Amino acid sequence: MDQTFSKFQPVALSLLRFIIGLLLLQYGIAKIFKFPVLPYFANIPPLIVVAGTIELIGGALLLVGLFTRPVAFILSGQMAFAYFLGHMFKAANPVFLPLLNGGTLAIALCFTCLYLATTGGGPISLDAMLRKKG
Repeated sequence: MDQTFSKFQPVALSLLRFIIGLLLLQYGIAKIFKFPVLPYFANIPPLIVVAGTIELIGGALLLVGLFTRPVAFILSGQMAFAYFLGHMFKAANPVFLPLLNGGTLAIALCFTCLYLATTGGGPISLDAMLRKKG
């Protein structure tokens, strides 16, 4: 079974990068362009606008696989920051329980982006295409 699945690992890495980029891009679009209209993004403080801009640009770059490692590293840090600033103290009793404070996605994105920062974007990416050309 290892041999069967391991041959798909490079393509799966590219697919993971693409999906994570798409998820982050949708949050950036919602925060910056207010589409779709979400009640919790109605009155956006300036810090959320900055986060949305990073998600918009970083998500788009991850989507196509350009500058994957540095972009994923920045996004990983942003997601850690989002968890500790936006989610950790959201619950009635500030505790490190993502299930109670809504921070599960932030943590998952943080560590997925950290993984992408260490592995790169995979073979189906602009990074890989530029490496082949140069």
